[in-house]
Order: sequence, then structure tokens, then C-alpha cells
Amino acid sequence: MTAAAARYTGPLKALIVDWAGTIVDYGSLAPVQVFIDAFAAFDVAITAAEARRPMGLPKRDHIAALLADTAIAKRWQAAHGAPAGEADIDRLYDAFLPLQIDVVGAFATPVPGALAMLAAARSRGLKIGSTTGYSREVVDALLPAAAAHGLVVDTVVAAGETPVGRPSPLMNWQAMIDLAVWPAAACVVVDDTLPGITAGLAAGAWTVGVAATGNAVGLSEADYAALDPDAQAAHLAQATAELTAAGAHAVIGGIGELEPLLDDFEALLAAGKAP
Repeated sequence: MTAAAARYTGPLKALIVDWAGTIVDYGSLAPVQVFIDAFAAFDVAITAAEARRPMGLPKRDHIAALLADTAIAKRWQAAHGAPAGEADIDRLYDAFLPLQIDVVGAFATPVPGALAMLAAARSRGLKIGSTTGYSREVVDALLPAAAAHGLVVDTVVAAGETPVGRPSPLMNWQAMIDLAVWPAAACVVVDDTLPGITAGLAAGAWTVGVAATGNAVGLSEADYAALDPDAQAAHLAQATAELTAAGAHAVIGGIGELEPLLDDFEALLAAGKAP
């Protein structure tokens, strides 16, 4: 069989969505203060902007990335008299995890348009998979809180449940396995972080960035709404540029804007185009 004959021409079969900043937790706020508090417990101050930079990675990897940052590494050295090592990463993660479990349920409110979009996807016959940088312990606290708002997905792949997390494609592929969906071109990955975009592309899926509700803008819904239109536009343009530079096939403000892109991707598949 030739490559052309084997090319998948549709339809789409699944969405694979991120959680914080994509379908819940407008601004991806839940992890940020917890990272700040966990580092503060070890006498090291980090800013919200610093805490956000590795967002999308599994949380232990996120902590390791923070400690690898030159400025934070200097603060750790000053506070502890030695560079941070693997044991320190473990200690920080052990401090982070219970704090995150305690607060995650309070950040389970769906972002605007999420419930309607997931319902629309299901009405098209799509399954709903998901991946997250949260570990299973955090997911177990998040899911019932999200369900209370009416948000339910078909599978969740948590950090640590594949040999490597984002930005590798393995979590997306595991979601496809869980959903019994293939090929990757039949799937649309939606994420608000740069590692998430890289992971979607590496998986071979259509990959959409979410700008306004996600980590790149990093503001609550109320704080974003309080900005004047020019400031909103500036934040949105910067976030869109970052996600576009990461390779996203398209960037939207929030997941509620996704459905026209599903039509576009299906048209591209029908025309013989692949992600």
C-alpha cells in the first residue's frame, strides 16, 4: 500500500485536553502559589513569573527546572550552602504535593465555554481524553470537584503514568490507547503551555494553543476582565505569539472557540493533509 493510499482522511475521533488553564482554572492559578509556598518553606523566594516558566511539565520535573534556573539556583545556594540535588527535589516535591491536593478542588471551575465545547465534541462523536502535569493524587482530588460543575472526561493520564511526561508525546499516546482511538491525525490536542504544544505535535496530532485562559496570560477571569481593551489585546498577542512560535496549528483565546477549528481540521484531513 502506498503512503498516499494509507493516508487518513477523517473523521476526527477525539479531543485530548489539558486541565489547568485549558478546561478549568482560568489563568492556571492553582499551581503557582503552591510552588511559591513550597520554596518558601525552604527559605527560597521565587516569583509568580518564575513559578510559571516551566508550566506544563510534570510537577517534579517542574521543580527540577526551577532549581536549574540560574537565579533560583543562586538563591538556593545562598540559603543552603550547597547546590540543590535530587534529594532536595524530592523534599520540595514532598512539600508541594499535600499543598496542591489541599487547594486544587477550589480551582476546578470550568473556564467559559468548556462545558458547551465538550458537549459539542461529544455530539460530533468525539471521545474526550485528557493529560495533566498533576500526579494521580492531585487528579483524585480534582476530578470530583470538576464533576460537581458538570465537567467529566473519558480518561485522564496523570504525571508519572508514562515513562516520560511532557514535552514527550507519551501522555497523549497513552490517552489514545485508553480511548482506543487512532491514528494520531484523528486527534486534537488542546493545551495552554509550551511543553503541551510540543507534546501534541510530537504525538502527530492537530495541536491547538489556548491563550487567554491559560498560563501565558496567567490572570484570573476577573483580573483579565478588569484590564482595559488595549491591555487585554497586548496580553493576548504575547500569549498567542508564544504558542504560535511553539508550533501550534492554531491558537484560540479559550476552548469555547474550538469548534470551527474541528471543521477546518476535518476539511484538511479530507483533502489528504496531515498534522
